[in-house]
Amino acid sequence: MSTQILFASRMLRSKAKGAAFLRPYSSSTYTTGDRLHGYTVKQVKRVPELELTAITLEHEKTGARHLHINREDSNNVFAVGFHTPVSDSTGVPHILEHTTLCGSDHYPVRDPFFKMLNRSLATFMNAFTASDYTIYPFATTNPVDYANLRNVYMDAVFHPRLTKLDFKQEGWRLEHEVPTDTTTPIQFKGVVYNEMKGQYSDSNYLYYSRMQQAMFPGTTYEFSSGGDPSDITNLSHEELLNFHNQHYHPSNARFYTYGNFPLEDHLAAVGEQLKNFERITPPTVNKVAVPWTAPKKATSTCAPDPLSPPDKQNKISLSFLANDSSDTFETFSMRLLGYLLLDGHASPMYKALIDTNLGTEFSVNTGYDSSTRSTCLSIGLQGVKDSDVELVQGRIKEVLEQVKTEGFDPIRIEAAIHQLELGQKHKTADFGLTIMHGITSGWFNGVDPVDLLQLNKNLDALKQGLDKGNFFESRIEKYLLNNPHTLVFTMKPDASYATDLVAEEKERLAVKVNSLTESDKTEILEQGKALESAQDKTENLSCLPTLTLKDISPKAKRTVLDHSGICNTPVQWRTTATNGITYFRAISTLPVLSDELKMYLPLFCDSLLSLGTREQTMASIDDEIRLFTGGLRASTTTSTSHSDIDLMEEGLVLSGNCLDRNIDKMYTILTKLVRETNFDNTDKLKTLIMGNASGLVNSIADSGHVFARAYAGSTLTPTMRNSELLGGMSQMNFMSQMAAKEDLSDVVNKLKTIADAVLKQSSLRVAITCGEDAVSSNEKALSGFISSLPIQGKPLVCDPNTFTPEYKKTFFPLPFAVNFSAKVIRGVPYTHPDGAKLQVLSSLMTNHYLHREIREKNGAYGGGARYAGLNGLFSFYSYRDPRTLATLDSYHNAIDWVTKRVFSDQEITEAKLSIFQGIDSPQSVSEEGMLQFVNGISDEMRQWRREEFLKVTQDDIKAAAETYLLGSEKDGHYSVAVLGEATDKIAEDNGWSINQWGEAVKQ
Repeated sequence: MSTQILFASRMLRSKAKGAAFLRPYSSSTYTTGDRLHGYTVKQVKRVPELELTAITLEHEKTGARHLHINREDSNNVFAVGFHTPVSDSTGVPHILEHTTLCGSDHYPVRDPFFKMLNRSLATFMNAFTASDYTIYPFATTNPVDYANLRNVYMDAVFHPRLTKLDFKQEGWRLEHEVPTDTTTPIQFKGVVYNEMKGQYSDSNYLYYSRMQQAMFPGTTYEFSSGGDPSDITNLSHEELLNFHNQHYHPSNARFYTYGNFPLEDHLAAVGEQLKNFERITPPTVNKVAVPWTAPKKATSTCAPDPLSPPDKQNKISLSFLANDSSDTFETFSMRLLGYLLLDGHASPMYKALIDTNLGTEFSVNTGYDSSTRSTCLSIGLQGVKDSDVELVQGRIKEVLEQVKTEGFDPIRIEAAIHQLELGQKHKTADFGLTIMHGITSGWFNGVDPVDLLQLNKNLDALKQGLDKGNFFESRIEKYLLNNPHTLVFTMKPDASYATDLVAEEKERLAVKVNSLTESDKTEILEQGKALESAQDKTENLSCLPTLTLKDISPKAKRTVLDHSGICNTPVQWRTTATNGITYFRAISTLPVLSDELKMYLPLFCDSLLSLGTREQTMASIDDEIRLFTGGLRASTTTSTSHSDIDLMEEGLVLSGNCLDRNIDKMYTILTKLVRETNFDNTDKLKTLIMGNASGLVNSIADSGHVFARAYAGSTLTPTMRNSELLGGMSQMNFMSQMAAKEDLSDVVNKLKTIADAVLKQSSLRVAITCGEDAVSSNEKALSGFISSLPIQGKPLVCDPNTFTPEYKKTFFPLPFAVNFSAKVIRGVPYTHPDGAKLQVLSSLMTNHYLHREIREKNGAYGGGARYAGLNGLFSFYSYRDPRTLATLDSYHNAIDWVTKRVFSDQEITEAKLSIFQGIDSPQSVSEEGMLQFVNGISDEMRQWRREEFLKVTQDDIKAAAETYLLGSEKDGHYSVAVLGEATDKIAEDNGWSINQWGEAVKQ
């Protein structure tokens, strides 16, 4: 078979050179009833607002459904998905999603999915398990690559090996702590098992999951499709095989193709894979909620958050059963109703719940959710005091009554429609994937996916409904005020939650271990040996298709930029087709600031878009922003010099976009925000601080490895030190302490000091992306904006900070069932020849050593090495890791391994391919030219670095490893950070710095 596959790849490559493979075609050549390659065309629909034509088809033999989106877009997408509702919480579809990608009939190697990541130029590859479906998408611009990946994906889902060993590795298993040593204790292990332990450590995930289970009793949504750790260990290999046999069949499948590759080529290739299947009747489970006759209440618990005030940790929401998702216009209307009720400073729920500080921010389930067959709308808060839980419920009902009586301001409705109009026009690089995500839930719930694409049809119906009157008011009455199927869901912190989880796992493990026979124990030992042997085995990968270095263009795509000056301010212009949108970005470099003042910069940026002015409330300004722009933003930026990693630029960024007809209005609003923000508005400032603190704390559970990497890197370069202060654990601790303050007068003074010193003409540079016909309008309006700014800022008396690298190990104790870790080493600047070598080295280490050691053996959900070319740091990391100390050993051992390992030419080629996936991935129009604007990296520098990547050799890799990794390891010139559960071996007397920031917050 491998010969056939390679032959097919060569054939496709040959065709790609001519017109046959990429022949142009018009969707108008297809009509309903046409028969193509075993398919019948069911519908052909032009959707002009999205510049696409949608074609739905059905495979005649099996009933498989296919949606093709014909659009002039080179970033082509393929996806195959299956309806996978569950009747328990063992996580069978999630574990199946993992194990299908562990080898198949035509590609009998371990982890072909991960290996194809490095044999491809895919712009996206992944797989997702949702509440009631599983989908496998990829995207690429290369037609040969597309065919290769499609073959691998199709064989993976329809003909997977699903071996017992793969099930044990990816799902769960009993295994000795040291697999080959029977004197070490037996433990639960498994990638999905540990992933879900991490998920259930995230109180937001836990809240959403438990709410959905309580909201839809008697349906598939009563269970966790991802798997509850306490139930995962009940799943057997036989049950996994049965689930695959029943659900992974063409009769239960949906295929999605998007882009400018011809439909007939898709159908021919997919049809060939389906020809040996017969039509079946897929299994069904109940997905429709039976409406209640009276509201219900449910309560759950979670671990206390050591980084938040202990008296403000309740989560509460009201969830209302809404329409059946098959009614696409009602779904559209309810989504818009949710937006009007909840989104932005002017929304009634924001004013009543957030501005009043009843909670720190909306609960994670807040909004309209159409991912289930019976949809729901939820309104809730987190960070609520015990004494305010009942008050929140009453306040929500009061607001609903008020809105039903008074209706919405027509300006807010107009602004919402404007946002929809603008959203259609954005030319994003991942448009095909965005469409896929937008239609998938509905499609698997019986909705015609083409209906979900026709925004103008829904807008026309909306306008007719608004003209008749009582449009939103009637829905508030029906779904939100007089709806007996209403759930009040509360989650409270429980000091014993984490210990109870540990005790439950310990008891569950003891039950299984105590029931083991001697034969079972022998099998566990042999299984551990077999799995370790399989993980260490060097495989022959010749059966897998691959691209080559010839598929990488030797020349980088150049971006044509023009430069001018307006009011002595340098302006970069990118004139291109933008669908009538102007994209604006400005960077104002910062003067020398003390560390104390720097900590306030993120708050300063958020204040510009949160506090309003003395003459106008933020709610009113927010309406203007939504009515006339696609959004405005202020943020911090820190960039490393391309020639010296000890030099950096710090700045503030202003950005926004608007339809060309609203250019004047966008700059007028920006001027108002920069010049007139009322920093004395302490009520709004308090609300902002509480929300920011809560948001940072909540992000750790999902992105702990990013925080760990940032903190470790902050001791090595000035750029990373400043980045960490502005957005890492230091900023999180700072905001948490600020949230506990009652007197904000000092904060106000700090913000005013910053305002007097920054965003001045002398420090500004601007980038504009627009159409040629919008240049003059932008020049005029931009001139007015720049002229409104002071030429110079008030001087600050601050001593410049001198930075000296430090090398240390830091631990942050946090209530997670699994950990996050990072180890970081200094590298070289962007223009140094060794940068390309280090980046290739990081890819080789990840794919040939760290993935095996961290994920497959240690059971972490993810981990590896990365080299950041822009900031010059080499880092190791792990994500949701149950064996952090073993992983730290893996980081150390990887360095020794790489100095001895001889890499084949194919392995080095694959490492380069994986790097060029990112380098050559399509860009959204708004991002074109930004590398030059933000980092000062020219097309010539990019081309030079491209050539450096392509010429990296085995000797280069060895030299880089010995110079930077081995040298740093010997000298101890590295830093480590770990977030999560404490262990005896992580202690101050072992050289660790233990950061007890949570205790400071409590006090």
